[in-house]
Amino acid sequence: MSSGVDTPVRRTPQGAALGVLRTMRPRQWVKNVLVGAAPLSAGLILDGPVIVTTVLAFVSFCLAASAVYLLNDTLDVEADRAHPTKRNRPIAAGVVPVPAAGATAALLAVASLAVAWAASWQLVVLMAVYLAVQVGYCVRLKHEPVLDIAIVASGFLLRAIAGGVASGIPLSQWFLLVTAFGSLFMVAGKRYSEIRLAEAAGGTTRASLLRYTPTYLRFVWSLAASVMVTAYALWAFEIREGDTAAVVSAGGSTWSAISIVPFVLAVLRYAVDVDGGRAGAPEDIALRDRVLQVVALAWVASFALGVYLPLL
Repeated sequence: MSSGVDTPVRRTPQGAALGVLRTMRPRQWVKNVLVGAAPLSAGLILDGPVIVTTVLAFVSFCLAASAVYLLNDTLDVEADRAHPTKRNRPIAAGVVPVPAAGATAALLAVASLAVAWAASWQLVVLMAVYLAVQVGYCVRLKHEPVLDIAIVASGFLLRAIAGGVASGIPLSQWFLLVTAFGSLFMVAGKRYSEIRLAEAAGGTTRASLLRYTPTYLRFVWSLAASVMVTAYALWAFEIREGDTAAVVSAGGSTWSAISIVPFVLAVLRYAVDVDGGRAGAPEDIALRDRVLQVVALAWVASFALGVYLPLL
């Protein structure tokens, strides 16, 4: 007898619309606040035109990321239907028809590029690169070890770069190093947590993870954390008088150096969750770990003082 999964009620236009919204994963949009990293670091986050271009970059990434989620679930529909939990995803459950999901993904991708064009043509190029890389990831590369974590990490890096590209803000080597290795730290930690959770549950996991070991992933996220902290410290100590419009400057005050302390504490706090296998969803940690939120706010405050006090 039918389990009732494919009922007419769940196939209504309203149900399909809600299913599309769920598949777009609005909860994941919190990652896109990274587009504000470059304007914040440059001391321009309160500049009117920069605010506009940063918001446009944020919206563009929200649309693009949602398009990728729809494409990914469309391509994985058969595998998801055989999965104990992913079978409840709207596309796998039959709530959202596969053709409708594909069409919506294409529409969102075009809308993302249109929004990016309103900011700058450079942002359009960056978004096109992001979409192309993510399509490659969904089609094939997510099954390739090392490449999969590099591509996911590149998504975070491109978000951080987007804020500078949209507003014409120069990006320094330190900014790029911190964001690149910070992204790798988060992604390697996520994979490590996924392996830990799979081992604890005794269940199956994604194909690429079968070629990883916890020891290897610990090495990757430890290495990434070391480079990230070192690069940040060098960035914070760097002083360039009169270069307040460039991201290369951390402000030229003692607050820049002080910001190293909460930055390292935030990394160590996040590492506790990684080591405990609780970093499978980084956005959940950011939203639920109150201590991490307090430490992160302390870092933002001290870093902002380092950047903005010389401008007053």
